Amino acid sequence: MTQPLIIDLRGIWSRYHAVIIHKDLDFQVRAGEVVALVGGSGSGKTTLLREILGLLPPHRGSVRLFGHDLRTPDALLQRDIRRRLGMLFQQGALFSALSVFDNIAFPLRELRFLDEAWIAELVRLKMTIVELEPTHARLMPAELSGGMIKRVALARALALEPELLLLDEPTAGLDPARSQGFVRLIRTLQQRLNLTVVLVTHDMDTLYGLDCEVAVLAEQRILTRGKLDAVRAFPHPAIEQFFNFPPGRSG
Repeated sequence: MTQPLIIDLRGIWSRYHAVIIHKDLDFQVRAGEVVALVGGSGSGKTTLLREILGLLPPHRGSVRLFGHDLRTPDALLQRDIRRRLGMLFQQGALFSALSVFDNIAFPLRELRFLDEAWIAELVRLKMTIVELEPTHARLMPAELSGGMIKRVALARALALEPELLLLDEPTAGLDPARSQGFVRLIRTLQQRLNLTVVLVTHDMDTLYGLDCEVAVLAEQRILTRGKLDAVRAFPHPAIEQFFNFPPGRSG
């Protein structure tokens, strides 16, 4: 049985002033898939992620999430769509003036119908899911290691129990051991929570660890898509340039 489309981008054109980033780009992701967006600098990976989030409207084309057009004028529907996705930003984007607990609680408090006792229980649950200790709740972002920042940001992204998880360079800035641990955590959570995951990464070890599909952005479009070994064998100069000089795994 074919799974429903969670992300459906069709005919996307993106541009900054006179510079065209994407040209007639199509990109679809079905429920339960894990897809990595890769490509050279300036290929538009983060731009595409922002368009999926609804933070940046494309110049032309349609963006549909969960079957709904993001351009809908229905404010309640837009809010419901955004509650069904979670985002992990590259540097974590934690609120520096809030503790770990309050960072994770923030989206729950934004709902405005949960009492503090229930919020506290949900925060503890999310911390457990991402393997944070209860004693970490009172820490401030400045007191956290890079790996802990990622875990707190992931807990916050999962706070509203999203169906779609978007990750921007999830292992950037982590040493190899912490990177591997974080990749294992993402994979475990994806399987346990039945998440659909789209990530931007340049790290080969992350791609191998997630065993995901890979979509290569080049020439203003999705050049090819498939399992990593098949993508690496695709005969194109952009593929050869990207995968012959990886920052992580080689060969």
